[in-house]
Amino acid sequence: MLIRALTLFRRAVPASRFCPCATGRTQQYCTSAKNISIRDALTSLDTGSNIRIRGWVRSVRSQKNHLFLHVSDGSSLQPLQVIANSDLNIRGLTFGCAVDITGSLEKSPSQKQKVELQAQRVEVVGECDPVDFPFKIKERHSLEYIRQFPHLRCRTNSFGSLLRIRSEAAAAIHSYFRDNGFVQIHTPIITSNDCEGAGELFQVEPSGNEHSSDKENPHFFSVPAYLTVSGQLHLEVMAGAFPAVYTFGPTFRAENSQSRRHLAEFYMAEAEISFIESLEDLMKVMEDLFKTSTEHLLSQCAEDMGLFHKFISPGQREKVDLMLKSSFNVISYTEAIDILSRNSEQFTFKTEWGCDLQTEHEKFLVKHCGNVPVFVTDYPYDLKPFYARDNQDQPRHTAAAVDLLVPGVGELCGGSLREERLELLKTRLARAGLEDTYAWYLQLRQFGSVPHGGFGMGFERYLQCVLGVKNIKDTIPFARSSRSCLL
Repeated sequence: MLIRALTLFRRAVPASRFCPCATGRTQQYCTSAKNISIRDALTSLDTGSNIRIRGWVRSVRSQKNHLFLHVSDGSSLQPLQVIANSDLNIRGLTFGCAVDITGSLEKSPSQKQKVELQAQRVEVVGECDPVDFPFKIKERHSLEYIRQFPHLRCRTNSFGSLLRIRSEAAAAIHSYFRDNGFVQIHTPIITSNDCEGAGELFQVEPSGNEHSSDKENPHFFSVPAYLTVSGQLHLEVMAGAFPAVYTFGPTFRAENSQSRRHLAEFYMAEAEISFIESLEDLMKVMEDLFKTSTEHLLSQCAEDMGLFHKFISPGQREKVDLMLKSSFNVISYTEAIDILSRNSEQFTFKTEWGCDLQTEHEKFLVKHCGNVPVFVTDYPYDLKPFYARDNQDQPRHTAAAVDLLVPGVGELCGGSLREERLELLKTRLARAGLEDTYAWYLQLRQFGSVPHGGFGMGFERYLQCVLGVKNIKDTIPFARSSRSCLL
């Protein structure tokens, strides 16, 4: 009965109600116009077809007989030009407004674009007052300016490009690990351990008081719980059953810093590999991940990458090309300290053996090595967490740990071989008073333990490196840092 009723209804309603040329909300019944993204429209060879686009107006130019619009929907940096008769210049059709347009996709006579849309219907879905809108039609706004509007900055060309690049970079990282036999593990965001040992943790407890009545154990999870600083220890669990695992997700650091280098919430790609016995094998994976992901971005996001390399960080493309065609340098921590100590430049922080490398040291070392990424290996044993493998060397005691330093950023990746020898690990944990806390970690070494190692790569720092962005807050959709949690 329902099908018969719909058939009778269609026979009774004039055909114009279903035509793409019709106006008004009845357009929702139209079946002859194909919904299509701006990106697909720009690359389409199917000229003469009737299509429907929905997006936001980037420019409006009215002439006596024609109306010219540039419309974007976030699928590409380049907008689609729309040409309409001047009588379709309806109220509210302004820069920034949302529109729903149906028309014929035709070959463009202009050399600037291959196709254009000859509109038959234009509907304003959401109005935008261009006077109050913080972004102006012909102005190129700086990243510092648009950062003031976290709820609107995705509508700018630069941040739209950033988000497309970020999405493609995440896909490239997942593809690299999948293609190389890694199993993805969803490690927990809430955890009871402090993997890094730095104490910069966000504690997690309910906002209410329903658990505070239990004086003996007031914690929701029975033990103090924190937002994770790393998924490494959980990956080590999984590395006892899989030869290669990885995770890619948010991590948190309660570092009281408002600098352009720090975020309280950021993303990390972390990997753990079993049956690996040398830092060289670990460094090969780190270098391959960087180069493969970057080559993918240059191939798949050429236009968006070009915007950054041309207008935001001129000269960065040449630096990226140099990183891709060069083998990464390798120096030991001891060699790094010698290089810094012989240098005549005055550093803010000391450069003696046993000190931790600061950002100023890292950037200098990269510059010294020809602005090519450099691996620094074999750090002082006491600088590294309990899980780093003891090199058992003398007279200087070092651990089998490595950092990857890159131009403009400093440290991008940090990793190590893990201490798989039960007695050595037990001794170090006992010295730190952590033997009971990490009893489960010791058991991993009792049951089928193998030599293994892993690393983590900061995702936002990676984007900084390939794009040349100075402030890390410009690489993430919603930046979280000390005294800043807008939205």
